[in-house]
Amino acid sequence: MKPRKPFHNRVVASLFAIALAFPAGAETLDEMFTQLQTAEGPAAGRLERKIWREWSKSGSPAMDLLLQRGRDAMEAGNTAIAIEHFTALIDHAPDFAEGWNSRATAYFQAGQFGPSVADIAQVLTLNPRHFGAMSGFARILEDTDQPDRALTMYQAALAIHPHLAGIEDAVKRLQTAASGQEM
Repeated sequence: MKPRKPFHNRVVASLFAIALAFPAGAETLDEMFTQLQTAEGPAAGRLERKIWREWSKSGSPAMDLLLQRGRDAMEAGNTAIAIEHFTALIDHAPDFAEGWNSRATAYFQAGQFGPSVADIAQVLTLNPRHFGAMSGFARILEDTDQPDRALTMYQAALAIHPHLAGIEDAVKRLQTAASGQEM
């Protein structure tokens, strides 16, 4: 019978493996969101980009490729092809929130608000801190003449990301309109 490694050696080996998986300086999403609350200017922008990069990691090279192909199609203005790629992604990775969010964006660009809202609901179920989905939903609410609900959703997005581009202006615009003042 082989001698077993002492418990201590197994624990050290496990901790070493964890340390390799999370290189020094690697931040968790929770840490990034905490920092985002007090970040200003360029630091807030960097944190936002880091969060988006983390959200865009499916854990599968094949799913990441579908996401990129869909994004490339959207950038080229081909929302129908983008929707097909994102639908394939969702079919294969239904728990990947960014697949749903990307398809919601494509549906929005195609003027299909109903399917966009349905996908946003799925995004927020999977990722309740998704400020992009919240601001997208707020935009749809605003575009469909639901300013009170839009304001609430914009404010929810700002509570998570206080420096979200354009959202502070949208909140001020809706608050001014609600008070009956001209802008």
